[in-house]
Parts: sequence; C-alpha cells; structure tokens
Amino acid sequence: MQEKCGVVGISLADRDAARPLYYSLYALQHRGQESAGIVTHDGFQQHEHVEMGLVGDVFDNGDLATLNGANGIGHVRYPTAGGVNACCAQPFSVSFKSGSLGLAHNGNLVNADDVRENLANQGHAFTSNGDTEVIAHDIARNLLEADLVRAVKSTMERIHGSYSLTIMHDETVLGVRDPQGNRPLCIGELEDGYVIASESAAIDTLDGELVRDVRPGELIVLESDGSGFDSYQLFDEPQSAHCFFEHVYFARPDSIMNGELVYDVRRDLGRQLWEESGIETDVVMPVPDSGRAFASGYAEAATEEGAKTEFAEGLMKNRYVGRTFIMPTQDERERAVRLKLNPIKSTIEGKTVTLIDDSIVRGTTSKQLIELLRDAGAEEIHLRIGAPAIVAPCYFGIDMASRDELIAADKTGTEIEDEIGADSLSYLSIEGITNALGSDRADLCFGCVTGEYPYDVVGEATDRDVTRPSIVDETMSADD
Repeated sequence: MQEKCGVVGISLADRDAARPLYYSLYALQHRGQESAGIVTHDGFQQHEHVEMGLVGDVFDNGDLATLNGANGIGHVRYPTAGGVNACCAQPFSVSFKSGSLGLAHNGNLVNADDVRENLANQGHAFTSNGDTEVIAHDIARNLLEADLVRAVKSTMERIHGSYSLTIMHDETVLGVRDPQGNRPLCIGELEDGYVIASESAAIDTLDGELVRDVRPGELIVLESDGSGFDSYQLFDEPQSAHCFFEHVYFARPDSIMNGELVYDVRRDLGRQLWEESGIETDVVMPVPDSGRAFASGYAEAATEEGAKTEFAEGLMKNRYVGRTFIMPTQDERERAVRLKLNPIKSTIEGKTVTLIDDSIVRGTTSKQLIELLRDAGAEEIHLRIGAPAIVAPCYFGIDMASRDELIAADKTGTEIEDEIGADSLSYLSIEGITNALGSDRADLCFGCVTGEYPYDVVGEATDRDVTRPSIVDETMSADD
C-alpha cells in the first residue's frame, strides 16, 4: 500500500496538544486529502479521532475537546493504489499488554507482506492491508520483551523500505526515519515543547523554530513534559536515498529540506532548465502553482543572458479543485484540468509561449493545457519540465502510476511532443537536479526517472548494492 502522507508528533509542557496538531495537519494538507486523524494521550488513557476527509471537515471544536493530553501524533493521507477506504486512515492505534500505541506513517515498505505473514503466523490479527499496521504490530510485539528504543530498533532491523514515522507509546512521542532517509522528517522547538513533522511549514504554523532534519536511521524521543528530546542514531548507512521529487513537486515551497528552502531550490532548477534547453519566446508562464518557482528562475536566467522575454501569469487557478496528479481515475483527472485552470487571453493571444511545469506523469494535463493555450491564441507553445522524464513507478510512497500509464515509459521525447501538441519539449537532466540540490547523485532516489531503485524491489533493478541497514550497536546512548 503506497502512502504519500504527512505526519506530525507533539509534546507540550502544560496544554493539550490537539489544537496544535490540528493546525499542523492543516499545514500538511497538501500531502494528503483523503483522511486525517489525531491520537493523544493524557497520562492515563489514549484518545483518538480518525475519519475520511479534509482536516477542516474531519475535526470540529467538539472533536478537539475530546482529545485530551499534552502529547499526540497526527496524520493526513491521500488516495493511493489501495483506493479510498477508511481502514487505512491513520494514525493506527492498538492497545496491548504493555500499553497503548499509535503510529503514523509516510512511505512504503517493500517487504510488508512477508512481515505481515510472519506476524499472522504468530497470532496477530490484521484489519487492513496497509503496511502501517504491520509496523505497529511488530513494535507492539517487541515492546513485550524490550524497552521502547530497543523495540523500535528491532522493528527497523526487520522492515525494509521507505518510512518516516511518528509514534506514540502511552504518553511518549517518537519520530523515526528509515536508514536511507527517503521521506522527509524534521524537528522543531516551540515555546513550550517540541514537534516532529514531515515539513518545516508545520513548525512555522505553530510559531516554532526549525531545529534540524531528523537524520536517516535516527530515532528521536520527545520528553513527555515538552522539555527536550533524546536522539538515538540506530543505523548509519554510507549513502542516503532522499526523494528528489519532494523538492520538485510535493513539498511546500516555504518548507526547508536538507537545509535548503524548497522555493529557492525550484528557482535554481528553473535556472538549470534555461541553461540546458532555453528558448527565447515572448512569454514565460508557469503551470500554477508548483511550476511558478521554476518559471521565475527560468525567466530570470533568460533575462540575464539578454533574452527578450516576459514572465507572466497566463493560467488562473481555481483553488477549490484538488491536484489532478492524485485524482484516482483518468476521467476525474481530465475533467479536473478544465475546472482547475483558465487562460488569460491577453497574456497569450498572438504570443510565443514557454510553458513551465514541474513534471509530466500521464501527459493528460500537459495535452489539455496546450489545447487551452492554442484556443486562447498562442502562436507557439514550448513546454519545459523541471524534472527528468518519469519512466517508472515509485514504490516508496508516491502513487504516480504504473508503467502502462506513464507517457514517457515507452515514448521518446519527440513522440511525447507530438502527442501533447507542443512545438517543442525538453526535460531537466538528472545532472541539473543534482546541481540545484547540491547533492551527490548517489545520495538521491531517482528510481522513477531511471528505473533503478535504492531499495531491493522484487522484479526491479537497483542503483546500488542492497544490504540490510548498518546497525549502530554500542550502548545506544541518547544525545540531546
């Protein structure tokens, strides 16, 4: 079950965590629109409210009032390959001999079926086909024999794949990132506590200060009174596998990841795009919203080199229509494009246009946008993409389509250009991505654009030697 989601965990000194969790989930709403949930603990018992729908629809004042306790975790989830179903809404909660457990997951395990089967053979009963429940059951089992840190470590030794987790055991909140750090997770300090979240934008919403990213293979344990946190570096891999697509598309532009503002990275990606495939046109315009920073950097680089071009908004967005990328059916995606974007004819009519977008997945949106611009009177339309061509599926948390649906999986750039109706089409190279991110190619996951993955996926090639995580043994001391 692939899950591209948002997670948060909070521990405060002397006030309930429910409302800060609620605000944090609002800040992470872009990461999931299917379901939302909060689980808290008041020192005596666990409280939860998890439902299908947007954050603002799932919770009201009455719901938040029932979520007592200064410690809690939250989750937002978006439609995935598993479909729309309440059983996969999170956080997932379980009560057992050693207490209560809540878990929120962003990512996807590649060996969940094997672990589930093993646990089922030991008597564990499962209510969903999601890998989040697998992780929760494994931690619960380990807690019967070990302390919290060692229980999490044992589970990390067993599971394989992409995960950023927020966990609550009774009133203790934890955050953990897989040993290669595929999905983002960060720590923030509040006036009266600490927060762990998928993106720093959630910390900003709470008037907090970003402390740092959670390191790959690191476990963070928040003090239950909000006074601090302990760090346990449980695994130490020589290479990371940060998802480059977080910077290109999914993360909020005002979030900081790996020490860089996402907006600035996207502007740099736009500049790289001009350097690699710039063409002088009358107008450079973005596909809103995620194409805006790319187009800004592209237009600025073009102007610096003497190109007579203008950055302009030529497509207006209806903000009440969700992302077409995560619409579950093709029919819904096609209908949503026309509902979502409307051209400004005065910007387009009689002009040559460079249209900047973050990516092409199925090609549906690109084709319809080019038709919209043609109808609005554009003389030429040159499409520039701020990412390489997506040729393979993601197995680690972004449900971006199967190979049969990916337009670039079996078509050349020229064939795609013809199919979508563009006068020209160019993608950003992998080298352009690594230059803008300031990262080594070996430390990034490019599986969806190369077909070679950083984790061992059955039936797929890998871009590195896949071994079990390198365990940091020693005495497992905590560092503040």
